[in-house]
Amino acid sequence: MAYEGGGDRGKAERFRAAALPYLDDVYTLARYLLRNTADAEDAAQECYLRAFRHFETFRGGPIKPWLLAILRNVCRAEYARRGALAAVVDNVDEAENKADGLWNEAQHSPETETLHRLDGENMQRLITQLPAVFRETIVLREVNDLSYREIADVTGVPVGTVMSRLARARELLRAAWLAEEKDS
Repeated sequence: MAYEGGGDRGKAERFRAAALPYLDDVYTLARYLLRNTADAEDAAQECYLRAFRHFETFRGGPIKPWLLAILRNVCRAEYARRGALAAVVDNVDEAENKADGLWNEAQHSPETETLHRLDGENMQRLITQLPAVFRETIVLREVNDLSYREIADVTGVPVGTVMSRLARARELLRAAWLAEEKDS
């Protein structure tokens, strides 16, 4: 069976072992960035195709940040042209101008489990409403569990900017959460 990139079966097996465990993480970020399931599926597929094509350039270390950086580039390059993604980098300066304990309950009754599920759904919805730079940063940190350094590498910004964006994203989420609680 011939594989793209010279037919190296070993490369395909190494790539599969290293990269496939992160397919859900790649798809999740794509879904948050693109806000469309079909586009997210296409972006994740394109990300993996590009990653496989360039797998020999991977220098080792954690592969997850490398894959997420490729995905980010796919989203920016391919989907910005189609208008499916508001430019992630545009208006960063404009967008720049702790919701702790939301789920810290000791009980795990059916009622509590239902509230947790609804809280999670509400939080996902609120995250999708954040400006792109904040949405991307919080998903990379809280959903994909990347370090500040890894997020900086993926997004191409200094660690201080990552920390600032993350703090601002959390503030915006907290304010939106509290506003919804007040209205209900």
